[in-house]
Amino acid sequence: MKRITLILVLLLLNSSFPANAALEKEDRVWQDETVYSIMIDRFNNGDQNNDFNVNARNPLAYNGGDIQGIIDKLDYIHDMGFTTIRLTPIFDNTKNGYHGFWVKDFYKVDEHFGTMKSFQTLVKEAHKRKMKVLMDFVTNNVAADHPWLSDSSKKDWFHTEQNITAVNGNQRELEKGWIDGLPDLNQDNPEVKKYLLDAAKWWISKTNIDGLSLPEVNYVPKSFWTDFSTVVKKKKKDLFLLGVMSNKASIDSQEYKDAGIDSVVNYQYSDKLRQTFASTNQSFSILNSAADKNQQSFLRANFMDNEYTTRFTKDIVAKKQFPGSRWKTALVYLYTTPGIPVVYYGTEIALNGGNIPDNRGQMSFRTEKELIDYITKVGELRNQLPSLTRGTMEMLYDKGGMVVYKRVYKGETSIIAINNSSKSQKVTLSNKQIAGGKELRGLLDGDIVRSHDNQYFLILDRDLSEIYVVTEKSGINIPLIASLIVVYLLVSLFLFLVIKRRKGKNIG
Repeated sequence: MKRITLILVLLLLNSSFPANAALEKEDRVWQDETVYSIMIDRFNNGDQNNDFNVNARNPLAYNGGDIQGIIDKLDYIHDMGFTTIRLTPIFDNTKNGYHGFWVKDFYKVDEHFGTMKSFQTLVKEAHKRKMKVLMDFVTNNVAADHPWLSDSSKKDWFHTEQNITAVNGNQRELEKGWIDGLPDLNQDNPEVKKYLLDAAKWWISKTNIDGLSLPEVNYVPKSFWTDFSTVVKKKKKDLFLLGVMSNKASIDSQEYKDAGIDSVVNYQYSDKLRQTFASTNQSFSILNSAADKNQQSFLRANFMDNEYTTRFTKDIVAKKQFPGSRWKTALVYLYTTPGIPVVYYGTEIALNGGNIPDNRGQMSFRTEKELIDYITKVGELRNQLPSLTRGTMEMLYDKGGMVVYKRVYKGETSIIAINNSSKSQKVTLSNKQIAGGKELRGLLDGDIVRSHDNQYFLILDRDLSEIYVVTEKSGINIPLIASLIVVYLLVSLFLFLVIKRRKGKNIG
């Protein structure tokens, strides 16, 4: 009886999903990932036993979020389609170092977050769900009261105290200056370099993490990153290094990639994304340079906001727009263009916030699910369609806030249409853009567009997007009809057996 029920469920699921919509991906590569970025202290309090000096009402103090809280929400994150989590620093910090950058001990987990055992459990639980873990690894500075500062033998471990006058100052000043009064480590000192490399190798060996995100990567000499990347990638094959620039820094990311950094956070591109999607009727042209379509862009970390910027929701509200609609439109673009989407916690509830620390508000899990459901659907499609993560990128139409582009990978073609305007739009595509005689099957909203005289007419209401796959014209769906007939026969058999069993019991 149980076997019949299982067959029924499988047949129903199979018959309801669009044909050819989901192709099996090869082994995952990093450009296939979708990252959920978490500020540990502000996400979820799963263990109140480590709430030392916690004040949830003070945005400059520890608020109670911890590693157990993330473990408790791994299914929540996974179910939204995220394949990787990125965590702010977990090292032991000085008082009120909720953000993780006031490091006191590189070999200890901050007591407010948990223990090494709890972090190891987090990595294991993530891996059970086929999720990867990135951990922030601080290399630029330590806490103002770090014991090394009073150790005369370590005087040369730090640069002479000097302030950085501008985020885009000369590179020498950036590498040797003290940020926010924090003691700046001298990575040119062989002992400092060895200490940091040994610590990184220790964390990789101890926890089996999948990658390191490197805060303020541009404040550390590129020569150090060359040595760092070589050493850590020998320690673990395919370890991913994500370079996080200081906010608004303007640099040549290729130089860091040459030093072994796999991906670099680009604030200039993020600013373009925010400008385009905060309001309607914006041109997409600033997003479509040749550099944004090449192979290198496949590993670029694409994001709307993070722990250093104001929340994107703040931009939307300032434009007097509805956050839900703006976020949906932006996320479709983020998920379907070359690059690795990095989504800041709270995006799924359109969390608002200004400058630090207002942009680091506490996560709420008691909220409407509309945006969560939408992210889940888009994330599912990104994970199912290789063309969305590996395909070539070709712009087919861009006018008045309406854009249509094509991604192609190994015979799979996806067409993405986004109406970022204030009115309904109609776009006509020719057989020079899409092969004639086919069908565009919408997977987000269920739209179906068939070719007429080798043309395709796409009609989208305002604030709507659709992700199509190009398929053969369906006509009569014989496999679906056959499946439904089988389902009908099995249901009939199931009911017959139930009735027969009941009669047998009554007779007995």
